[in-house]
Amino acid sequence: MSIHDETILILDFGSQTTQLIARRVREQKVYCEIHPYTISLETIKEIAPKGIILSGGPASVYDSDAPLSDAGIFTLGVPVLGICYGAQLMIQQLGGRVEQAHNREFGKADLVIDYTKGLFAGLETGEAKHQVWMSHGDRIEEAPGFEATATSSHSPFAALRHTEKPFVAVQFHPEVVHTLIGTDVLRNFIFGLCYCSPSWTMHSFIESTVADIQARAGKGQVICALSGGVDSSVTAALVHKAIGDQLTCIYVNNGLMRTGESGSILRFFREKTSLKVIDVNAEDFFLSELAGVIDPEVKRKRIGLGFIKIFEDEAHKLGEVNFLAQGTLYPDVIESVSFRGEAPIKSHHNVGGLPEIMKLELIEPLRELFKDEVRELGLELGLPEEAIYRQPFPGPGLGIRIMGEVTEDRLNIIRQADVIVLDEMKKSGWYRKVWQSFAVLLPIQTVGVMGDGRTYEHVVALRVVDSRDAMTADWSRVPYDLLGIISSRIINEVRGVNRVVYDISSKPPATIEWE
Repeated sequence: MSIHDETILILDFGSQTTQLIARRVREQKVYCEIHPYTISLETIKEIAPKGIILSGGPASVYDSDAPLSDAGIFTLGVPVLGICYGAQLMIQQLGGRVEQAHNREFGKADLVIDYTKGLFAGLETGEAKHQVWMSHGDRIEEAPGFEATATSSHSPFAALRHTEKPFVAVQFHPEVVHTLIGTDVLRNFIFGLCYCSPSWTMHSFIESTVADIQARAGKGQVICALSGGVDSSVTAALVHKAIGDQLTCIYVNNGLMRTGESGSILRFFREKTSLKVIDVNAEDFFLSELAGVIDPEVKRKRIGLGFIKIFEDEAHKLGEVNFLAQGTLYPDVIESVSFRGEAPIKSHHNVGGLPEIMKLELIEPLRELFKDEVRELGLELGLPEEAIYRQPFPGPGLGIRIMGEVTEDRLNIIRQADVIVLDEMKKSGWYRKVWQSFAVLLPIQTVGVMGDGRTYEHVVALRVVDSRDAMTADWSRVPYDLLGIISSRIINEVRGVNRVVYDISSKPPATIEWE
């Protein structure tokens, strides 16, 4: 049962842009959740959504192994919006016909609207053309009970509406920025068909979450995993608002932190907040756990298990502690859940790395939020901007920015390179313009020339990306001069490096972190 008064449910059929649908819905201050298409009808009834969105996906509905959601969703009496594959699935499950198109549609297309109510309320009709983004090789041929509300040059049913029931469908993707009317379409569905109210705000989130934490924790003691990043800082502030001195924060120096970071984090929380903070130096423990480990999944899980062991040990020292609070975010949850039984994208240290028999019960107050929502929440809670607008730093630390085995020597190299990257990004004014900027140490060496002599040394990759919520990202077009300065400084100042490269991969298909 959803704790939210109003929920839009998104069923995921494997689209790379499903998370964007959620972001666009949340931008309208309406709560939504993403679930795999395999979710049972009973669970959907328990959630009691105000509306359901069927995402796109790479499959064809006529394939023998096509992903099919329970057709019972069309009997619930709630509005349903099908997008791309979701549109084709809706039509097929309601008696229509979908076939492979003679002319596929990928990229920008012109949409002509024929019906200016429902999804297209307030938009121009007639000869006006609206830019949308298509990505499909199939098309709807017959749709009994439906009528076309928009067409494109290759889609006679580019958008449809059921003539009697609140079912609508679009062949284009309203969630992507290339669809210029996308926000209007989603807004019309959310408010015009589902009759939602814009009540999903960080103020309302604080009220409901504080009450939930108080009910769960009771008089019990809670420890919070504090890393100094925005996620754990906001988690600590929110839990502290709910239960005050029942909370004890634990900062663990895992030996995978950046230069001087542990000291600055502890000074900040001890001098500028009223949180109770204890610190644990576990550098030797984590380095021994990672000795000889190359596989990134093994790294993440060993680091995650190591944190849990330390938290349990510290909880035992404090006495009767039953809860562990941590800053798990919605993207962590989504990426750690497999689709159609396949391997997850990655096991996040605070999701996939948790042992099944952990002795502490989890409190994860940010589990429903995207990163930009967490920042908004932090400001609402009164945290200073210096804590809120730090660039994300992964829980496993530099351990996943070193490709291959983590050693003290390799940590020294990446730490020195990292200092240079952040220093130059801040001096140039680019630090706050991008989502994340960091260095990665590659597991290869290349030939170089220094002082007329041959070198055979390490390669450092620079990764700078633009994003809103880490679900999608694009590489940042930072000035060449800035890249040149960073490269020159790393090669000249970091002993053991003779080459610097720039990562120009976007997410998807790549992830932001390399491991």
